[in-house]
Amino acid sequence: MQDVLQKAARIRLVIFDVDGVLTDGGLHFDEAGRENKVFNSRDGHGLKLLQGAGLELAVISGRSSAAVTHRMSGLGIQRVYQGQRDKLPAFYELLRDVNVAAEHTAYVGDDVVDLPVMLRVGLAVAVQDAHPLVKQHAHWQTPSPGGRGAARDLSELILEAQGKLAGLWAGYLSLDPATRAV
Repeated sequence: MQDVLQKAARIRLVIFDVDGVLTDGGLHFDEAGRENKVFNSRDGHGLKLLQGAGLELAVISGRSSAAVTHRMSGLGIQRVYQGQRDKLPAFYELLRDVNVAAEHTAYVGDDVVDLPVMLRVGLAVAVQDAHPLVKQHAHWQTPSPGGRGAARDLSELILEAQGKLAGLWAGYLSLDPATRAV
């Protein structure tokens, strides 16, 4: 675990897959064929905590969805790459745009399509219910499954490793609202 914390302490950019990571992987369609996704609010708060701590966030998804566009906009995540069957071009573009080295990047995935990026980052994370091959190649596995707390698990791990989590919790326990992070 110490190795994982050392890797997490160096992270400046966190990239998330969507289906199976920020959602439970289910595909829900209404009668008109419109796709609906369910996002976990605690995961969203974890993302906001990371942003508040100065980390860059991005999404690379193999599928395209208006629900993802809407949710990421609401969270203030501007680097959203959808329809990326091959995620490596978007990954390399992100590294250039954010000016962050791969070893200072974390990627969270759940399926084999995420492995090409996971094998190149400083902290490769598999959600608890990821494919076995993904778990095999991850540096760390979240205690929670995708879409049900996995993003929050990673957020707290990174913030703890960077020495920022206790201060955030102290702000929420304070009676002074000016000390709260988000």
